[in-house]
Amino acid sequence: MKQIKVNGIVISENNMGDFDKMLTILTPNLGKIGCSARGARRPKSLLLSGTQFLCFGEYMLFKGSETYSINSCETIEMFYNIRTDLEKLTYASYITKIINDVTTENQNSFYTLKLFLNTLYMISETDKNLDFIVAVFKIRILKILGFAPNSLECVNCKSKENLNYFSIKDNGFKCNSCGKLDTGAIQMRDATRNAINYILRSDSKKIFSFELSEKCQKELELIANIFLNEKLEREYKLEKLF
Repeated sequence: MKQIKVNGIVISENNMGDFDKMLTILTPNLGKIGCSARGARRPKSLLLSGTQFLCFGEYMLFKGSETYSINSCETIEMFYNIRTDLEKLTYASYITKIINDVTTENQNSFYTLKLFLNTLYMISETDKNLDFIVAVFKIRILKILGFAPNSLECVNCKSKENLNYFSIKDNGFKCNSCGKLDTGAIQMRDATRNAINYILRSDSKKIFSFELSEKCQKELELIANIFLNEKLEREYKLEKLF
């Protein structure tokens, strides 16, 4: 069997047998992979901490015919604050479900993983509004997946002025005149429009580095929710864990 060293984050874990685990790990170059971790549930196992949900670490793997096996691992980040806060864990689990749905094996997931880690860091280490964090995540992940909206001009008349409507149907901004004719378009304030442009175009480490008024934040959340559900053809709901 071939030995491989990868960095990755555990996005799901399931018990297997008396002491083993079956994990799904998101990696930058191999995409989403299934890994068995034998003996990981034994109290003194060296794999105990590195095989927990949302653990980011360095893994030494052996590739079998159908799956990978973890030989050793070194923990890089455990996101401790998420583990000790039920609300933070609920939101982290929510975005993890989205990540699970949009990733596959043998896929270059570098940018997806980077966004995921940055978002988990914001949830874990900051006091920013969790709904705001998730809204920013949704818009950025859609860009990574190739669903970025046209946000520089009206998708209908090509005007670059007064772009205060977001058209889900036509995948982008509309000017006031065209937006009023689109019954499904969402009206937004200038600050909301600027925020979406910032999320789409800023450096990945800075996408959360802005503030919005409560009304603009609600607009951003509404657009992000509807846009994501439309493009992924699935309705994502925040669900209580317990």
